[in-house]
Amino acid sequence: MGSGPLEERGFQVCDADLEDELIQCLGIDAVLEVIEAQGDLASFKLLQRQPSLRDRSVEGQLRRFFGGRSGNKIRYAPLLVSALPADKAPPPLAHLVASFGM
Repeated sequence: MGSGPLEERGFQVCDADLEDELIQCLGIDAVLEVIEAQGDLASFKLLQRQPSLRDRSVEGQLRRFFGGRSGNKIRYAPLLVSALPADKAPPPLAHLVASFGM
């Protein structure tokens, strides 16, 4: 396969992970609206008060929320994608879709 950047070899690479890319595209307020619509805002606020997370950025706390509970990544990924405006997608996701010729 050789060496070099994965992007040059057709791979789509997220900076941290897909949730981080979605948080950056949507913005914190929109992500919190998705969480609230699922009835999990109180759970997220409780997580924010944990001593180990108090000093993290809200983005970091959100990533911990999505990755901390079994099934949250699978549950929230399609909800966050659905919340994206049609013309705004994380670059790795947009490049992936474009690679299918859509």
